[in-house]
Amino acid sequence: MKHMELHIIQSVPVACLNRDDLNSPKTAIFGGVQRARVSSQSWKRAIRELAKEIDAEGNNGLFNGDRTRRMVYTIKKRLVEKGLAENVSVAIAERVADIVETLDSKVDSAGYKKIKTVMFFSKAEYNAIADAISQSEDVKGAVAALGESIAGLNSLEEKTKTKDQEQAEVMKKQKEELQKERDKALKAMGKILEKGAISKTIKGAQLKDAADIALFGRMVANDPSLKVDGASMFSHILSTHKADNEIDFFAAVDDLSKDESGAGMTSTLEFNSATYYRFAALNLDDLANDAHLGDAVFENGETDRTIETRKKVVETFLRATIQAIPSARKTTMNGNTLPVYVLGVVREKGHPIQLVNAFESPVRPSVNGFAVESINRMNREYSDLQETWGIQSVFAKAVVSGGLKDQVQEGLGGIETCSLNDLIGGMVKHVI
Repeated sequence: MKHMELHIIQSVPVACLNRDDLNSPKTAIFGGVQRARVSSQSWKRAIRELAKEIDAEGNNGLFNGDRTRRMVYTIKKRLVEKGLAENVSVAIAERVADIVETLDSKVDSAGYKKIKTVMFFSKAEYNAIADAISQSEDVKGAVAALGESIAGLNSLEEKTKTKDQEQAEVMKKQKEELQKERDKALKAMGKILEKGAISKTIKGAQLKDAADIALFGRMVANDPSLKVDGASMFSHILSTHKADNEIDFFAAVDDLSKDESGAGMTSTLEFNSATYYRFAALNLDDLANDAHLGDAVFENGETDRTIETRKKVVETFLRATIQAIPSARKTTMNGNTLPVYVLGVVREKGHPIQLVNAFESPVRPSVNGFAVESINRMNREYSDLQETWGIQSVFAKAVVSGGLKDQVQEGLGGIETCSLNDLIGGMVKHVI
């Protein structure tokens, strides 16, 4: 498969970029020693968020997917915009959400039910569902019946506060009848909005805004036909050297306390600092197929997802992957840094290959830190793959932090250095 790879060396100071269930920085054993670790999921979220920002700056509207459990609220909002009553919209949204993914018993802060797992859908897909419901002649009858029964129940709710026992019994029976009508209308709605119909509607949406779903993928347990395998691939991020977690003891002063001794509060936090190796890849063949961002011809004859669109998506992806960083503890342990070295590679065939084995034997501390030796080792590993295994590339250039250029020049081998824009532009040229 044709694909591109990013191999990144990045040093991060005192931070806790990604914590475990004990609130400690994540770690892993590699090469027999403990390494600092950041999960791929953590860094991917930062990349998705930055990609949205970059996309918005260019007014491209390509990255509009959201991962959320608030599907009921989102669909309800779209249905209200289409002119349906709010209480009817909520009932329909709950039914649709329960078809796509099982509803949870818990509700969000606004009182709407949530689905059990986080789902990834774009605005175009939500709009397609709302359009299908609001415009369907089959649905209109069920919507009207549902609206009448819900309105009747709401009206009765106001009158049930009477103290008249006989009247209360009459209202109770009326309420039971209306509940039956509501349940009947919901059942009729369910038959119309069965799994196949909803899936067909979602898959039929003109996805002009779902680049993030194509890149990062989507899994729908209730309906595998909605699954999208992400075109991008990431590894867990590991430090190139042995790394131990450290403990920060801190004390907070009570500003209004008259007692000058002691502290208002004391506690501890764990942190680490590390030079990381990051790896990401993008399957260009996958990205160009119809299940992702392939050219699509619609019924009206319009063509979407041209190669120019894919180039914009890939450019945004590359820039976001290079520059993004998780935001955990950003106000107390701001770990925001940029890479010191980025190697961009494009291959015509084969599968993506990490260069992490360059650090199986951990980099040792020195007066030069870890970055220079990490860069040199990574480049030697890249050369070894070429010489020993015949792994070839059609593009390979690197961006080096200005302060390190002289120190790593000898270890670059045949790798040409360039600016960030030249690296991204050179890789984007190979998009198919």
